[in-house]
Amino acid sequence: MDTETPPPAIGFGGGCHWCTEAVFAALRGVTELRQGFIRSDPPDDAPSEAVLMRYDPDAIPLDVLVEIHLRTHSSASNHKMRGKYRSAVYTFSADQARAVRGILARISTREEQAYVTRVLPFRGFDASDPRYHAYAARNAGNAFCTRYIDPKLARLRAEYAGFVKEEEGTR
Repeated sequence: MDTETPPPAIGFGGGCHWCTEAVFAALRGVTELRQGFIRSDPPDDAPSEAVLMRYDPDAIPLDVLVEIHLRTHSSASNHKMRGKYRSAVYTFSADQARAVRGILARISTREEQAYVTRVLPFRGFDASDPRYHAYAARNAGNAFCTRYIDPKLARLRAEYAGFVKEEEGTR
């Protein structure tokens, strides 16, 4: 019997899940990644675009994941599309939620920036249509990718090169 503990799970939502998926797919230590819609408790129980993932904290720490999330979507803007694109970190335990709140507070203080990103309990996930999975990889060079996804990946390579997968770092 395998008694190995699975890697930690966490969800991130903020912008379009095509973009969010591309960002986290580019990172070392992300061991599983699913694109779709995440629900939390009311009033945040309506599905919102997000990714659900597992990661290896020895390869990429939680604080780095949260910081990358904040830097790759409009995390300081409470724009009119926040229902569909809720800026959130979805957690699986009270301890994980406390850790993420602490990370957000430290980054906010360091950056002197107020973020609209919320820490919410994970309550459910619905996968997006399979034709949209790995959207950036399957549609490289199209107008959407060039305008929205490629700049996020360029920022990853510039600011987080040590956490970007080899193949991503050479694109």
